[in-house]
Formats: sequence, structure tokens, C-alpha cells
Amino acid sequence: MTESQDADVDPRMYEQLKLDRPHGARVYDYFLGGKDNFAIDRQAAEHLLQAFPGFRTAALSNRMWMHRAAKYAAEQGITQFLDIGTGIPTSPNLHEIVQEIVPSAHVVYADNDPIVLAHSRALLVSKPEGRTAYLEADVTDPQAILQSDEVKELIDFSKPVALSIVGVFHYLPDHLKPYDLVRQLVEPLASGSLLIFSHCTPDFAPELWERAMVVYQADGGEAQVRSKEEVTQFFEGTELVEPGVVSPFRWYPDEETQRLVDKGEFTDIMCSLWVGVGRKP
Repeated sequence: MTESQDADVDPRMYEQLKLDRPHGARVYDYFLGGKDNFAIDRQAAEHLLQAFPGFRTAALSNRMWMHRAAKYAAEQGITQFLDIGTGIPTSPNLHEIVQEIVPSAHVVYADNDPIVLAHSRALLVSKPEGRTAYLEADVTDPQAILQSDEVKELIDFSKPVALSIVGVFHYLPDHLKPYDLVRQLVEPLASGSLLIFSHCTPDFAPELWERAMVVYQADGGEAQVRSKEEVTQFFEGTELVEPGVVSPFRWYPDEETQRLVDKGEFTDIMCSLWVGVGRKP
């Protein structure tokens, strides 16, 4: 067991939980103040914070935006949600947001971190009228997600679906063909479906982000941040909902978001994200 490992974790679990390298879901959990992370994740997170102090602010703004985007989708009448790269459950989760508006909504969650699976019970407490499901799957295999029993049972592809891919694709370098992956996921969706998508960007602080990527890769993680133009390409085949691809706090800010903007906590540099919602014609 190395110094970066947790003393109370069975060594046999390290390979199963992939604790030899940081995982995006657990690093994100650490930034949000959660406790479902390990030494390898905390080490990577602290190194990232040293390189770019805005990571906690970015994570918070990203999650608050996800809540607003999910609410928007439900208010548009969408009753089916596919959330890929769910992360470790933190209330309110997506289904809690949308089922307040549409109690009968169906939500399928997917993530590739076994830690998320261990906590997935929190994702399954649906309103009686609705349904939720969780599957352990990887976004790099879209067909495994789309053909899963959970998706087949809960999602009707003849009707609009909200596809939520929030804070995931900056963990996928170009060699994993990220644009092809999004296209495969959007292709079977009915007209009127929404793509809810966010992605870290170096646009506002390139030197800090270059340093952050170097330290994250040195800690064993894979990542690639992208420009506004590159993030906008993920929406190919959809029509962007106003105000388009913007910083998260500029996408229909609610009262709490505006309060953090007014306090100077939410800025382009500190959030360093591009977000958007695209509607499939």
C-alpha cells in the first residue's frame, strides 16, 4: 500500500475500484465537499487546486447549472432523462429536480465508477408515479448504454429525451473520439430531445489550465480541456437554446446564482466552463 492509499481500504479493493489513479466522479465529490473519495483523489484534487484555485467554484457552478437545465427540460414537457457520468449522488439529484415538476418522469443514470454504484440507492428513490434506474457503464461505449436493459425498460426513443452529459467530456482526450461518442448518443433520440452538456475550458486562464492539466496527468488522470469553438462542436446536429454556449452563471441564472455573481465568486475565470442546451430538430 502506497502513501497515497487509504489505510482502512482492503488492498483487494484497489484494483476493483481503480484506486491506482484518480477518478473524475470522486475528485468532483471532493470539490463539492463530499466524503466519498480516496487519498488518490484528494491528492489529485489538491494538486489541481494549487495549479488552478477555481476548481471548487467551477464544480459548484456546474452543479447549480445542471439543476437549472434539468428543470428547464422538465418545464418543456420532457418526461425521460438519460444522465451519463452521474457522479456520486448529492441531493438534490437530477430525478429529484425533474420529478418535482413531472412526478411521472423516468430517469436512467449511468456511471463507470463502482463507488457510484455503491451509493446508487440514493438515485433510486423515485416518486411513486415515476421511475429511476442505475447502470454501471462507460460513456466510451454508447451502444452498451443505449442497448442496456435499464434504458430499454425506462426510455421510449420515439418520444423526446433529455440527454445529460455534465462535466464528463473533459476527461476524454481526442484519441477517444469524443465527438463520435456524442453523435452516437444523440442519433437515436427523437425530434425535440435535448442535449444538456458542460465542459471545462482553458479560454479564460490558459496558463493556469495548462499547468492544471500537467499536474492531473502526472497524478495518473486523463483530461483535455477545450475552447468554446471545440465545445460548440459537440452540439452539432442540434439547435442551441438561447443564450447558446455560455459560462454557467450566464445560462438563465436563478437568485442564488446571481447572488454569487454579485459577490464576485462566480466569474468567467473561476468557473472556466462552457455550458449549453441543444434541441434536436
